[in-house]
Amino acid sequence: MSKIKKIVISGLLLALLIVLSRFVSIKTQILVISFSFIPIIMSAIWLGPKYSTLIAMLGDLIGALLFPFGTYFIGYTISQALTGFVYGMFLYKKGEDLSTKELLIRLTISSLIVLILINVFLTSLWIHIQYGKAYIVIMTGRIVAQICMFPIQLIVIYALEKYTRPIVKKYLM
Repeated sequence: MSKIKKIVISGLLLALLIVLSRFVSIKTQILVISFSFIPIIMSAIWLGPKYSTLIAMLGDLIGALLFPFGTYFIGYTISQALTGFVYGMFLYKKGEDLSTKELLIRLTISSLIVLILINVFLTSLWIHIQYGKAYIVIMTGRIVAQICMFPIQLIVIYALEKYTRPIVKKYLM
C-alpha cells in the first residue's frame, strides 16, 4: 500500500475514532462505553502498529482539544497509544491476510491484554490519580464493563474484518 493511501486511510479512521469516542459513547466519571475500538483495531489490521498507535494517540489528543470531557490527563493518551500499539503488534501481518483462525486467536489475545492490562489496571490508575477515588472500587466497576465489552469486540471486529477484507484487498492494497 502506498504512503498516500496509508495517510488517507489514517485520516478517515482518525475522524471516525473521534466521532465514535466523543459522540457515540456513554460516559460517566469512571466508565466509558464506546465503539471507538473499531477504527483502532481496523487501523492495526490494515496499517500496522506505527499507524494504529498514532491514530489512537491523536484521536485522544484531538478529541480532548475539540470536544473535552472533563480535564485533560496525559495518562489516557498513553493508554490509547498503548492500545493502538498492542493491537498493531498482534493483528498486523504485512503483505498477507490472517486466516480466520489466526485472526480470532490474535484478536482474543490482544483484546484480553488491552481490556485487562490497559483498560482495567492502567485506566483505573489514571482515574485514581486524577480523582482520588479508591483504586479497587474503580477497578471492580471497570472489570464488569470490560467483561461485557470482550465478546462485543470480538464479534464486531471479526464481522467487520471478514466483510471488508474483499473491498480492502480490491481498492486499498
